[in-house]
Amino acid sequence: MANPIFLLPFLLILSVLKPTHAVKYTVTNRVPDTPGGIRFRNEIGAHYAKQTLASATQFIWRTFRQNPPADRKNVPQVNLFIETFDGVAYAINNEIHVSASYIQDYSGNVKTEITGVLYHEMTHIWQWNRNGRASGGLIEGIADFVRLKAGYAPSHWVAPGQGNRWDQGYDITARFLDYCNSLKNGFVAELNMKMKNGYSNDFFAQLLGKTVDQLWSDYKAKFN
Repeated sequence: MANPIFLLPFLLILSVLKPTHAVKYTVTNRVPDTPGGIRFRNEIGAHYAKQTLASATQFIWRTFRQNPPADRKNVPQVNLFIETFDGVAYAINNEIHVSASYIQDYSGNVKTEITGVLYHEMTHIWQWNRNGRASGGLIEGIADFVRLKAGYAPSHWVAPGQGNRWDQGYDITARFLDYCNSLKNGFVAELNMKMKNGYSNDFFAQLLGKTVDQLWSDYKAKFN
């Protein structure tokens, strides 16, 4: 039996060497004195926003079935900024920028809405899109698919079956991906993993046995 006196330092060394894969999150309100910045502080708050970033990360890893850290992007830190600009939000270089103007003007429950926005933008941080080969519509659709599965789809989203193209983006593509995922549980996770090294529309046929155009036709027929 190993001597516990000698075993303890060895275990301490292992704990130092073993990677934790922890992600650090920061939240910065750059416009604290504007109406949007004030509403962010009063109705959302930096603490809640940071908790949401962490919860979103864990949910995305589960949705993408990325339990082994090697399957994930290496993102040690994600920074959230509340700023004044047109639009809603965007993600770039492991940063998420949310519009204070949007927060100011949103007429509903802004805390729930921004939670959904953060799930969408965090998906952009973690999803694979090797060399940007996939269409922007698919990338945005996957992000909204995650938001949908997390339970933060807003009431103004289209109903299933609507839209003109499968890669039209956002809620239209998210609804289509949800249909594809119903045909094979874990489809979106497998699609995302394939996108680690590149992209082809043939991925749909490889995973579901039908071309993406056939799947879109089936989807439209089911709901219309």
